[in-house]
Amino acid sequence: MDCASCALNIERSLKKVNGVKSANVNLAGNSATVEFDDSTAGLPQLKNAIESIGYGVDFTQLDEKGKPSVQPEAADREKEAREREITGLRSRLIFSALLTIPILLLSLPEMLALPIAYPDFLVNNMAVVQFILATPILYVNRVVFIKGIRGLVRMMPGMDSLVALGVGTAYVYSLLVSFAVIPGMLYYETATLLLTFILLGKYLEAVAKGKTSEAIRRLIGLQPKTALVVRGGKEMQVPINDVIVGDIIIVRPGEKIPVDGTVTEGESTVDESMITGESVPVHKKKGAHVIGATINKIGSFRFRTTRVGSDTMLAQIIRLVEEAQGSKAPIQRLADTVSGYFVQAVITLSLLAFSYWFFIAQQPFLFSLTILVSTLIIACPCAMGLATPTAIMLGTGKGAEFGILFKDAAALEQLHKANTIIFDKTGTLTKGEPTVTDIIAYSGSEKSLLQLAASAEKSSEHFLGQAIVNKAHHLPLHKPASFKAIPGHGISATVSGKRILVGNKALLLREKIKMPNEALEQMHSLEHQGKTTVLVSSGKTFLGLIAIADTVKESSASAISHLRQMGYETVMITGDNERTANAIAKQVGIDRVLAHVLPEDKANEVKKIQAQGKKVAFVGDGINDAPALAQADIGIAIGAGTDVAIESGSVVLVKSNLNDLVAAINLSRYTLAKIKQNLFWAFSYNTISIPIAMGILFPFTGFLLSPVVAGAAMAFSSVSVVTNSLFMRGYRKKF
Repeated sequence: MDCASCALNIERSLKKVNGVKSANVNLAGNSATVEFDDSTAGLPQLKNAIESIGYGVDFTQLDEKGKPSVQPEAADREKEAREREITGLRSRLIFSALLTIPILLLSLPEMLALPIAYPDFLVNNMAVVQFILATPILYVNRVVFIKGIRGLVRMMPGMDSLVALGVGTAYVYSLLVSFAVIPGMLYYETATLLLTFILLGKYLEAVAKGKTSEAIRRLIGLQPKTALVVRGGKEMQVPINDVIVGDIIIVRPGEKIPVDGTVTEGESTVDESMITGESVPVHKKKGAHVIGATINKIGSFRFRTTRVGSDTMLAQIIRLVEEAQGSKAPIQRLADTVSGYFVQAVITLSLLAFSYWFFIAQQPFLFSLTILVSTLIIACPCAMGLATPTAIMLGTGKGAEFGILFKDAAALEQLHKANTIIFDKTGTLTKGEPTVTDIIAYSGSEKSLLQLAASAEKSSEHFLGQAIVNKAHHLPLHKPASFKAIPGHGISATVSGKRILVGNKALLLREKIKMPNEALEQMHSLEHQGKTTVLVSSGKTFLGLIAIADTVKESSASAISHLRQMGYETVMITGDNERTANAIAKQVGIDRVLAHVLPEDKANEVKKIQAQGKKVAFVGDGINDAPALAQADIGIAIGAGTDVAIESGSVVLVKSNLNDLVAAINLSRYTLAKIKQNLFWAFSYNTISIPIAMGILFPFTGFLLSPVVAGAAMAFSSVSVVTNSLFMRGYRKKF
């Protein structure tokens, strides 16, 4: 593809295929993402739709599910395709330049009225010699004319159509002059110089565009090609594609971990920086999760595979980045709208300019022809088409390097526009690993209180219940005869024939169980310390209370401080009571607290804040908070290890470090600034250059733009946009 019009034409053609629901074509990535009903449409129909309008398509980058392949061979194939494209452009450029130089030298005496004495043979056969030299240049670049003319015939003109019209007009006019059909000057040097400059621009653009997808190639290239597997008691080296779930794999010092799994034997430290962005190696022992493509440092260990192929964390990250790079940011709609009508408008303007100067201003035909060719050539939809996707590709790639995954281009663009950030407490601001800190019995011993509460909670999946069970690991627990979870209140269970209640104050009030005043005061005191209190009763008798604390993450206070300095309102939402919630909020510096909020009500609280006209970002663990993440303008899921909650949030923080939220907002701001710079240049270039090419300055200054200069300007306009985006490669993480 050569320009935004190419991408739009392919999109239109794909959308006409019966069964296609949506199609997004990425000019910078030379790729298309298509959603279709596979009972109606398939790859052959999509291929035909693309090839019918003059473009080629390659499906070798897809896996058996039709998704972008995450195997190392895919990176090699993509690199080879890029190199073939660049090599082909380079060969055509050299060939065209070598023939254009003598044409330019032969035309200099006539162009500049220079007293250069050429041999009589050349002087007498100047037109024929230039024709012989120019024709092979047009032939080796015939694809431009084939695509350009095909686009015009199908009423889908693109950049090639403008070039074909401009260069073709100059060549055909010169051809008629050469064979004395009409009188006039030769324009061979204009036609060949235009093609050569355009080729140079395309070559530089292809080299630059290749660098925008380095992040994906680097991620794919991280995966090792083989694994040392234990099968039938023997160690054997097998291709990575042959590894299955349940295999035992041996990892030696300095080797890459092939796939995701759980350590079964040995221990070591692992460098996970290529996945999480965290530079400090992580200690791994029996039971720890390991991530494919990370590097084992000093020890040796064995692990059992849990995820292979497209299910590994690396594969999920690659797919997420691929999809983000192939999506369109909202800001791109303006460029797409303009590009959709751009080429037709330029052709119309060039014809109007020719008609004005020739028929109304009574200028010579050559003068009017020069304006026609210059106007056709100087216009550049390429720059508009590349302005957004190149910046998005580099922005999402940078995010992946930092352990920040953007689900789509809209998330990258919109993140910094939120003005209110809501944090779930457990697992987001806190570590999500609560532990029992206090046991206070008012009837019986502390041991019996803990034993009864843990027995009742044995069937519970709630993190507070699990904390109580973990505390009682040394005690014999009874299996409850019955168990019932009471959402937002606690649990009810029958243990040793007794009805045991474990929950909050609201549960005891509902069951009309009285608490001693001393217990109430003790509960309030613990809650002011940021601890959650669980009350325990047997029948109608209050037994005591258990206090549980969840440690605040080290990054929470730092991140909240930065966000407040940046002007964001911060809100914490939790099911805890107000005293406990306020104590945690005070520790981290949160502005506002929403307490006593049941899990199913979090999305409603988000709606209420949105109804106040605020743009909300919600930060949660991506599992329990899925409705709130979906309701928010921007959902930010905390990744935590190998569970990348891709479906829940628009942004995923792989490391669960809240400082990465600040870094993500800064990256969002930086990327949007680059997009705006690119669009400003692209629109300004076309707004200024087209009127100049049409001759607007000629009546006042006598200045007339040469078609050759127009071709050079057009060629380098798109290169400048891509180059500006490539400066993003030097961006450093900021928080």
